[in-house]
Amino acid sequence: MDHDILAAEEQEKKNYVETDPFAWANNVLQYKEELMFEIFLINKNYMLYKTSLAPSLREQQEVLFIDGLLEYLFEGAETGMVVRGFEQAEAETGVLQRTQTFKVPNIRETLRWIHTQESEIENFDQTDGDLGKIKGMLVRVKHPDMKHEVYVAKVLPGSNVMQGKTGWMVKNGKFVPFDAEAALRIPADNQMLFIDQDVYVFSQARLGQLFSYNAKEAMIAEKKVAEIDTHFKLSFPEGQSLQTMVEGKKSAIKKLQDINPTSVTQDKLIDHASEIGVELMEDDAGSIIIMDDKDMSKFVNLLNDDYMESALTGERYEIIKKRPLKPTEPETDATDASKP
Repeated sequence: MDHDILAAEEQEKKNYVETDPFAWANNVLQYKEELMFEIFLINKNYMLYKTSLAPSLREQQEVLFIDGLLEYLFEGAETGMVVRGFEQAEAETGVLQRTQTFKVPNIRETLRWIHTQESEIENFDQTDGDLGKIKGMLVRVKHPDMKHEVYVAKVLPGSNVMQGKTGWMVKNGKFVPFDAEAALRIPADNQMLFIDQDVYVFSQARLGQLFSYNAKEAMIAEKKVAEIDTHFKLSFPEGQSLQTMVEGKKSAIKKLQDINPTSVTQDKLIDHASEIGVELMEDDAGSIIIMDDKDMSKFVNLLNDDYMESALTGERYEIIKKRPLKPTEPETDATDASKP
């Protein structure tokens, strides 16, 4: 990861100030009918496209992107709803979950397009692109008097897209060919609201679908990384850490869920790596050098005991999936079984 990007992310964390979604809802209500909406489409590679919207859609945008959120937040304020981070509580009635944009790599990447490359974002054209390849949408909600930058994010399931060549529609009491290039049905449910650096999550499933982020796994991985940093001496390039290297790496995050960092010492890990033929470099201070994602993967694999040498053939393997063998139950002699 580029040092400038890492420095910017660290600055974001230092500048973080908690927002209040209930206060935001109260504030935005006074000029709700004057809000401006800009819609970006997100493809499966988290590349953004601009969209052009007919003025006649203005009222629908307010209904689809704002009204449901305000109703939910006003009701929550009346009933004593509390806001908690994912690390503090599971989803439950009366709790609105929150994380931050700098904790979710794909949200960070998506917003970076807007913050640094908006002039380069192309307009979506159905004649050149396939609406079926669009994963979701990011809606920028603007007003001159709004204190914070605000976005609404929604998943766009493939089932919500109708292509012109395969669609029928009802007109004057009968089915006729669909006469547009494509149609899109916008989900009406509340999914994600970004206020400044806070991400308010109304559906964990939608967060996972759109931005490939499992909050619970990420939280456990963060704790495991902290334990590893305490138990092992590691050396990284300037600006890097084990935490930055595992971010967005599904395989590494998955493995960290079950690792016990204190089950092996650093010396034993290095000896095992040498025995199995996995190269781990050490610096003059005895720290394990992790220069890149390849080194990080080897280190995590070693902690997860993913390498073995067959006692039968002498071949060495990286184990993709381990399934513990169940102890074999002793056979019962037929004659003994018949005895009282």
